[in-house]
Amino acid sequence: MNDILPDVSGTWRYLETVVRDIVQSYGYAEIRLPLLEQTELFRRSIGEVTDIVEKEMYTFDDRNGESLTLRPEATASVVRAGITNGLLHNQRQKLWTTGPMFRYEKPQKGRYRQFYQFDVEALGYDGPDVDAELIIMCARLWRALGISRLTLEINSLGTPESRASYRGALVEYFSSVKSKLDDDSIRRLEQNPLRILDSKNPDMQAIVAAAPLMLDFLDEESSEHFQSLKGLLDAAGVAYTVNPRLVRGLDYYSRTVFEWVTDALGSQGAVCSGGRYDGLVEKLGGKPTPAVGWAMGIERLVALYEACGGEAPADDADVYVVAVGENTLERAFAIAEQLRDEVAGIKVELNLGGGSFKSQLKRADKSNAAFALILGEQEIVEKRVGLKPLRSTEDQSSVAFDDLPATLAALLRA
Repeated sequence: MNDILPDVSGTWRYLETVVRDIVQSYGYAEIRLPLLEQTELFRRSIGEVTDIVEKEMYTFDDRNGESLTLRPEATASVVRAGITNGLLHNQRQKLWTTGPMFRYEKPQKGRYRQFYQFDVEALGYDGPDVDAELIIMCARLWRALGISRLTLEINSLGTPESRASYRGALVEYFSSVKSKLDDDSIRRLEQNPLRILDSKNPDMQAIVAAAPLMLDFLDEESSEHFQSLKGLLDAAGVAYTVNPRLVRGLDYYSRTVFEWVTDALGSQGAVCSGGRYDGLVEKLGGKPTPAVGWAMGIERLVALYEACGGEAPADDADVYVVAVGENTLERAFAIAEQLRDEVAGIKVELNLGGGSFKSQLKRADKSNAAFALILGEQEIVEKRVGLKPLRSTEDQSSVAFDDLPATLAALLRA
């Protein structure tokens, strides 16, 4: 688990703001969720035979002996909240949430046991149009951030019925090469053979590559859904690659699955992943409800943004107030508060801890503020303040107290 320090938190805040604004422009509303859920929620939703449930969840018993888990992902919590709060009763919901998730993963660059995700979910929508909207929304985000090193991969997992036929074919195939399977794959063979396709073991890749393809087992409705999705993406000018081995790591997916992947972050290729989970609401106790969504790792988004040369807008102060002499600090506080009241969005930093005129000017320059406001005993008498540009060679000027808000507002807009 890591700290997000001030030198990078500005980039985080900027990216989170851009993502939030774009998501909300598509009509999605925020929902805030608890970090802790009953463990059974994730066992039922994610699947018993997954790395997350088997190896990665932070699970413990509380004082009443109830098993609780720090959320490893957000979709199950969104569905649980929708069911328990009546949000899905004869309603459709477009929701987003963000915050920390927790998985006990092997430490490696860019992967943390507490990590942050931005999660977007559409519940109650069954057509390929909403699948397309979610993907197109991501494409708009990449354009807004100037990120180009991303490729979209899509696939369809079909319905549970067509997946059952595919499961049978996988069991038959992998059984025929059982002697070549690793221990994890042998264990999964009877419980969940689709997870074998997600194997990261290099020795398994040739075996996986020769396995039957899900697309050959799609039912007619799922095939039409997938073809319609591709048509909508084509019409929107969103390039994609069909990856028939893309299965995602969670059991609740059905039909559409997709990943935005990059070659800019080494082995951490997936930046944003999602898909359709039409059976999850019913599985967790609600009425049958189609649903689709995606999750984006914020650490990976930050790393990719920086790898592509992105820089967040400066978050420095606009004005640094220097106060030297007797009875100047009180007026300095009053001026700083007046500016915050009357100049929209202005960032004012007030010198604290005293110091000589020279030392305060050094602090002002180090703050990267655009202007220093200089207040001494003579300025108090004259009811004026010295206005010194710090990022240009222009001369210092003198501005009356009453004129200061309007003067600074005009300068900062210029």
